[in-house]
Amino acid sequence: MVKKPADSLIVMTELVLPNDTNVFGNLMGGRLMYWMDIAAALSAQKHSNAPVVTASVDNISFLNAIKLGNAVHIEARVTRAFNSSMEVFLDVWGEDLVTQQKYRSNTAYYTFVALDEHSRPKAAQPIEPETADDVERYNGALRRRQLRLILGGKMKPDDAKELKELFEKG
Repeated sequence: MVKKPADSLIVMTELVLPNDTNVFGNLMGGRLMYWMDIAAALSAQKHSNAPVVTASVDNISFLNAIKLGNAVHIEARVTRAFNSSMEVFLDVWGEDLVTQQKYRSNTAYYTFVALDEHSRPKAAQPIEPETADDVERYNGALRRRQLRLILGGKMKPDDAKELKELFEKG
């Protein structure tokens, strides 16, 4: 069964409490990554209808700190499915609940693997992009996957045809 990215959409909201912050009153990066992992896992599990495990986390850059007392909104959706893995895009927003001002905190890509009843990787369901953003993320997912595989020592750079094309255009 082919699914759409919207079928795996998860929106998770958390409130930044004192125990979640550093000495500057900002949400700790590790706590945010923990919440992001949960949201991404829920999205991957929703897509695959199976338990999932985290396989990798791409670069996470923090654009804006999220302050004590603010809300954190995490949106996660599957962008592409490969053999047994799924790439999940996360978009994170902070919100000052007093002024109702929303601001982007960060984005990231996580990779999950669906597991069968024996805890072995199982085939991931295909995905069909709908919107222009879906198509862009879907097309970029293959290059991001190749980069992850190269950095993990599972692929030789010369075998990453789509990734090489980015640097050979000119």
